[in-house]
Amino acid sequence: MNNTSIKSFTLNFGPQHPASHGVLRLILQLNGELIEKADCHIGFLHRGTEKLIENRNYLQSLPYLDRLDYVSMMSQEHSYVLAIESLLQSDHYSSPYSQIRVIFDELTRLLNHYLGIATHSLDIGSMSPAFWAFEEREKIMEFYERVSGARMHAAFFRPNTLDWSGINYQLFLDIIYFCRNSFKAITEIYTLLSSNKIWKLRLVNIGILTYKDCIKYGASGVMSRSSGIKHDLRFISSHCYSFYWFLKFNSFIGKRGDCFDRFIIRIREMYESINIITQTINNLITSINTTESIHNVNINNLFNYIFLNNILLDSKITKFNNMEKLIEHFKYYSTGLDIPKGFIYKSIEAPKGEFGVTLISDGSQYPYRCKFKSSAYNHLSILSKLSHGHMFADMITLLGSLDIVFGEIDR
Repeated sequence: MNNTSIKSFTLNFGPQHPASHGVLRLILQLNGELIEKADCHIGFLHRGTEKLIENRNYLQSLPYLDRLDYVSMMSQEHSYVLAIESLLQSDHYSSPYSQIRVIFDELTRLLNHYLGIATHSLDIGSMSPAFWAFEEREKIMEFYERVSGARMHAAFFRPNTLDWSGINYQLFLDIIYFCRNSFKAITEIYTLLSSNKIWKLRLVNIGILTYKDCIKYGASGVMSRSSGIKHDLRFISSHCYSFYWFLKFNSFIGKRGDCFDRFIIRIREMYESINIITQTINNLITSINTTESIHNVNINNLFNYIFLNNILLDSKITKFNNMEKLIEHFKYYSTGLDIPKGFIYKSIEAPKGEFGVTLISDGSQYPYRCKFKSSAYNHLSILSKLSHGHMFADMITLLGSLDIVFGEIDR
């Protein structure tokens, strides 16, 4: 009888591996094919974003938010402008711009989950969902481009307003039409994967996150809800933001806390995103006279800090035919405005979990301090715990299930 021994060794995984989500380096301690420890090395994408923001005024800093989680761009912007509005004490939950923010927040959630599920399935070996998902993502990016001029880095949100140049009645009709077709695409992806034996074998009972570990590591979003924690910032009364107050929708929790639970919750969230978008657009269309520009309707009713500083935010026609208005517009966007002194933390339910912005204002045009709370950073710290005792091949499944992006981890 031959005596066989299992060899222990250390293996480098990434940062150039196609399944490493960009620039993750893992040093894995293996006992045969079983993972004993996973040591994460990060920082390859560090750009000093938080310090850069402290050297620019509040409006000039907005485009940096798109480059954190570069898959969920407008969600990051939303948290930032909410923090500025809180410093100004000018929150509005039912205004037209709040409703349009919710529409694009949920389109961004679809954008993120389509990519997360598509790349996860591609890493495991299923190609069809990737083609279907990227076709739908292309349509969402077209909506981004119509309202902002950019497919990814939109810089669309503004404190107490939006960039209204691309908002019109036809846009809403096209989004409704997209939602109807996207419902079919989600169902196709779900049906194909959930009924696939290989997909289930690779996900069920893999990477189980317990209730206690979830709280210990500060998990949020899909990660926490898969473990049975009822935590969704869109529902919590003390944290609820924008137009979510007035909408009827559901949030879902899992039982096992494994990779398959997280997959199911993301699919269900996509259905709910379509429900939220439809509700919000129906409310907007019925409350606004469609023969009049939405831009003009909103501007006439806005009460925000621009009015408080005696700067009238008029339509483009007035602005560029009046020298005084043009000078005020140029001054507002070039030098910014003085923000009252204060300390604020604002967070939103981003597609990957809780994304928060901390701002400290010293009363000037520049933030004194700016810090971000990234859900992906917390989730990556759980990886060693989740992977312990699993096969090396399961690391691909775990990384896909965590849904991490290193723009917001390294910052």
